[in-house]
Amino acid sequence: MRAIRAEKTYISRTGMRMMNSKVQSLRDFLAGQGRIALVEVVGTKGSTPREKGAFMLVSQAAIFGTIGGGQLEYMAIDKARQMLFSPLEGEMSAKPTEGVGKGSARPKGTSSTAEATPPGGFAATLPSRGRDIRATLDVPLGPEIGQCCGGRVEVLIRLVDAALAAELVAAAEAEEAHLPHVYIFGGGHVGQALASTIALLPVHGVVIETRAEALEGMPETVEARLTAMPEAMVRNAPAGTAFAILTHDHALDFLIVAEALKRSDTAYVGMIGSKTKKATFRNWFLKSADGSEAEFARLVSPIGGDTVKDKRPQVIAALAAAEIMTALVSHNAGLSANHQIPHGRVMAG
Repeated sequence: MRAIRAEKTYISRTGMRMMNSKVQSLRDFLAGQGRIALVEVVGTKGSTPREKGAFMLVSQAAIFGTIGGGQLEYMAIDKARQMLFSPLEGEMSAKPTEGVGKGSARPKGTSSTAEATPPGGFAATLPSRGRDIRATLDVPLGPEIGQCCGGRVEVLIRLVDAALAAELVAAAEAEEAHLPHVYIFGGGHVGQALASTIALLPVHGVVIETRAEALEGMPETVEARLTAMPEAMVRNAPAGTAFAILTHDHALDFLIVAEALKRSDTAYVGMIGSKTKKATFRNWFLKSADGSEAEFARLVSPIGGDTVKDKRPQVIAALAAAEIMTALVSHNAGLSANHQIPHGRVMAG
């Protein structure tokens, strides 16, 4: 199995390299893989690898996304490929899953529908249209399949038609529109490492630089912006943005941090550096930038903390990324329901 990722990029006349979004990768997969099956988590009980709404796409040669890995995922992929290349017309008989015990007791509170399905077995939903074939896996995550999560997962598998493909893209666009932003100022060694790390996370990453060469080699899923006044980018950033400041110039760092601390709607403001650098910034911020102690108290410096005594860029980036994600989750938890990401499918990643 292999995951598919499209790679497209260009530099605009405004100095912005547009990111290759996960939505575009989804579109490319849907358009280029022929017959595809959607594998979606539609129910969970207890401890499970992924939440309800997580999905993956399966074609003959590739997969897009994950429902948590392990035997559960392998079983779902096998069944999806059976449906792709040996579709049955009309009714589809329920068949037990190989390797899953048939004699397991039905959990208390399970519906009569589940009772008719062997634990871990395939339950067929009869379609209204001849080729609208779907199957359900109801899998206990226990020793029967070599997993020890202890929960139970219900997975719905169906063939993707044009309407379902459009629905998946629309849901992915809605999710992407609500992703939190992470602005990385500086494309040096740590900036490159941090960009590569957040490219794997459910965020909209933006790297901002004054040097064109420092933006070369940035991940395709991270936006790159070239500007002579990076501090101005702070003012136009969306509410709830996390700012990581690590340019090649301490004076420039100070200007950017000052702009970020003046905003009261940020999720995180972090600056790379030492305790001495932080103290120097405090003195300048309070005396020359009209800053306050309350504003300064929101600054995280050094980024990534000082518990791990390792200054290699990749280590700093890993620690900083964890710190940023923690801050974003905490910030978003405090928002009203009207500003939270809508519930529904979770974009494959």
